[in-house]
Amino acid sequence: MELRDREGKWKNQQSINEVKRFDEFVTIDWVEDELINHKNSQTETLQSSLKIKLFSFIRNWLVLSLMGVTIGLIAGSLNVITAWLASVRFGYCSKGFYLNETFCCYQQGHCDSWHTWWPYETLNYFQYILISMFLAYLTTTIVLRYSPLAAGSGISEIKCIVSGFSMRGFLGWSTLLIKSITLPLAIGSGLSIGKEGPSVHYAVSVGNSIGKLFEKYRKSASKAREFLTATSAAGVAVAFGSPMGGVLFSMEEISNVFQLSTIFKSYFCSLVAVSTLATINPFRSGQLVMFEVVYDTDWHYYEIPVYILLGLFGGFYGIVESKFNIMWVSFRKQYLTNFAVREVLLLALFTSSISYFNQFLKIDMTESMQILFNECNGINDLKICKSNSGSLIVSLFMATVIRMLLIIITYGCKIPAGIFVPSMAVGATFGRLVGVLMEMFYNKNPDLFIFKNCTTDKCVIPGTYAFLGSAATLSGITHLTVTVIVIMFELTGAIRYIIPTMIVVGVTKFIGDKWGKGGIADQMITFNGLPLIDPKEDISFNLNSVEKAMSNVLIALPVISDTPLTVGKLKSIIGKNDYRGYPVIDNEFTPKISGFVNTSDIRYFFENRELPDEMVVNLSKTHNDEQLNMGELVNPCPLTISSNTTLEYVAEIFVKLGPRYILVESDGCLVGLITRKDVLRYEHSVHHKPQEPQFERKLWDLLVSTSVDIKRKLGQLISNDPTRFL
Repeated sequence: MELRDREGKWKNQQSINEVKRFDEFVTIDWVEDELINHKNSQTETLQSSLKIKLFSFIRNWLVLSLMGVTIGLIAGSLNVITAWLASVRFGYCSKGFYLNETFCCYQQGHCDSWHTWWPYETLNYFQYILISMFLAYLTTTIVLRYSPLAAGSGISEIKCIVSGFSMRGFLGWSTLLIKSITLPLAIGSGLSIGKEGPSVHYAVSVGNSIGKLFEKYRKSASKAREFLTATSAAGVAVAFGSPMGGVLFSMEEISNVFQLSTIFKSYFCSLVAVSTLATINPFRSGQLVMFEVVYDTDWHYYEIPVYILLGLFGGFYGIVESKFNIMWVSFRKQYLTNFAVREVLLLALFTSSISYFNQFLKIDMTESMQILFNECNGINDLKICKSNSGSLIVSLFMATVIRMLLIIITYGCKIPAGIFVPSMAVGATFGRLVGVLMEMFYNKNPDLFIFKNCTTDKCVIPGTYAFLGSAATLSGITHLTVTVIVIMFELTGAIRYIIPTMIVVGVTKFIGDKWGKGGIADQMITFNGLPLIDPKEDISFNLNSVEKAMSNVLIALPVISDTPLTVGKLKSIIGKNDYRGYPVIDNEFTPKISGFVNTSDIRYFFENRELPDEMVVNLSKTHNDEQLNMGELVNPCPLTISSNTTLEYVAEIFVKLGPRYILVESDGCLVGLITRKDVLRYEHSVHHKPQEPQFERKLWDLLVSTSVDIKRKLGQLISNDPTRFL
């Protein structure tokens, strides 16, 4: 099967979803970037080098500090605004409209300053829905009008960028501004979305935007990558209040080549960001997040089967939720692209109208988890501790099922949206449900032999199951292990539960590895057509030669030719083509590889020079006074491989060395060129199987017919004319 046409271009790429967005990303050449950095360092004298190194060292940490402080300030502001928007759906504070319910009733048992909007519950219900829809509408409108790239989570794109690509505007100032403005609006609307993924996006945008203010970091891709990795860690750190969790997240999820020097930079940036957040103290409680709890009771061995059950739930949750969410996103892309605002409005209407009647869906997810994680120790006055067991079980079960549905249809819509906290909320309600059932079983059978080792009055603590359930679902949806464990410990301080957490996450990981396809971010990379060779996966193409994946139709520049290469001809070549560089060969008849020249270097060389078009270009190292000497622009030692090299080996080179291109030779002669995108295009083209979107088509037909039926009934009811609204 021929995968390329006669011009060397890949065939049928528009029909392959996995490669559709490749052209949005520009490949970074890490090898060339390192050579430039090395060349610049060699030109410095010893004395100036010491001064420059000292200045550079101080500047690095000052810039990292500036990034950390900025991220912490944004996170603190967003926490305060989000808490107020979440409360304003229920009522207002007479002491100050800008205060949320927690601040309004701070250190008060019975609060007289907080008032619901209306004295009637029905009116409050409709007010709750209207405010939720208004916030959702405002979010979508701002995002679509000013920065569409601010929608979604952003983690998938960031993984690709850190691996060696750039994407225009995705990490710019406008994206940072719009993401920061709309994120609290989206969370405050009550939709089943989280702030953790978007927090990573705006944090990395801070790192990219501030870094580009300095010429050194703007010109060095490797330095910029260190800042992007460090700020991604800070984004998770401020979202979860977990500095070490953020560092591990950047290692386990974001970075594909993590250097030791980057670890401390990530830690330092996270520490500064979290310290800034702690100084702001957004919750006025000394806590960095709302759902911080502490457990002081040991676990028991008879609970291990329950821990395994929670791990199984987390594993299958990640598989099922990812599968159905991707199916819904596929449907959204095909049929709802032009109805983004209406879709979000309907989501807000559906979510708010259902959630209002469930105590765990009605309030903010972080506040809900704070309640679910807590122990019922007789000191606190939590409603969950006083609820009837039967009604509580029903409420927890419905919250789990409904939240799972809401996440499927909400994640991926045109608003800033994360999936970490919603998934944790699902695990918390399921875990608390299991805990309540376990507690009921113990109360009915306290003398059972399995409970004989329990010597305290707290043989079953439902809150700990909620905590472990959250760890399971977070691990299931992200496919992370150590990061999840550390984040949960930093959140709760539950060091006593390190073994149960490891059991739960271990079972979840086993299920995910056995039947899953990776975390939601990795699956979205493939589904959305983002260019990433994942180093964590085993690469296997079953191709003994690179020839089928490489491009063998090339424009090469000869050093010696029967028709000399002139300035006019060279300008015409780079003007007609969008290639970023050209191989240099000895001559047309014996294409021995002499080097490689970048298009940007040629254009820069021609700037502000008036040269006659008939002037001959000299690409050799030999100086010629009668020709235009451009040999200094040519890289005489480009990275080359034999045409017999396996594609797996080529992929390893791209992952570990990071070149933008590799020249393919046979007996020293140029026969082709291959890039990172070519490797991925080959893989997806070979395995592409056209499928009829039966699910999406049937779902769309159902929605259309339902809409028509509703319009007919409304027309019949209002004006006795069923066709009035059609």
